Amino acid sequence: MLLEFDYQMQIRYSMPVERCFYTIKCIPKETGSQRLLEKEIQMKPQSQWMEGTDGWGNKKIYGCIPEPHDEFIFRIHGKVEIIPEDPAEETGVVGMYRYPFGKCIPGKGIRKYFQSLDLAGCESDLEKCIRIMDCLHQKFAYVPDQTGPATEAEEAWNLGMGVCQDFAHIFETLLRMAGIPARYVCGLMIGEGESHAWVEAFCEGKWIGLDPTNNCLVRDCHVKLGDGRDASECAINRGILINGGDQWQQVKAIVRRV
Repeated sequence: MLLEFDYQMQIRYSMPVERCFYTIKCIPKETGSQRLLEKEIQMKPQSQWMEGTDGWGNKKIYGCIPEPHDEFIFRIHGKVEIIPEDPAEETGVVGMYRYPFGKCIPGKGIRKYFQSLDLAGCESDLEKCIRIMDCLHQKFAYVPDQTGPATEAEEAWNLGMGVCQDFAHIFETLLRMAGIPARYVCGLMIGEGESHAWVEAFCEGKWIGLDPTNNCLVRDCHVKLGDGRDASECAINRGILINGGDQWQQVKAIVRRV
């Protein structure tokens, strides 16, 4: 299965940025189930950048825009091949994904909810994942503009609503409480329009993608960009600005089958 993707991020500033140092993690990650076939990167203002990987193996570009600017545009276009089954999927380090971290630390609300879950009939870790995902999907509501990038799992749970980042943070928190290693995934999805988030759980000797927002397994409509213990470790855009004032960001993403 081939997927074509196009991602554009536009940031406007209320006053000129004198200099900008940026790191962007928006190049699809190479995994046993996904292979990057081609990519084209455009940036305005134009600048020289370097490519590399972070500590989790996520691809990134980083560089500096040395001249003043009041707008920054980043665009990447490319194709990936989705490989449904690959026994050679690299597992990497699993242990660190078993424990609470960052925005995925359970409080009283999540702990109480976890105790109410009936997992007795599940015969495998994957069945537990699907049961927890289905219960969460019924209990937690997708409502935009109620949470933000800094919202933690417990805070979102107490609100009872949020977006895909909140679904993913709560879901991986619950999976870790069930003894299942889980990690946060940032990516793109057919029909989403912006970036998307889901979870990978380590079951049956490999990482399996589960999308709690849509209550489904990750198959052939998701493009993985990166992963980490929570959203902060695979954030698409990070930077240091000299001046710039207020910021307004607009993101457009398109994924389609080829």
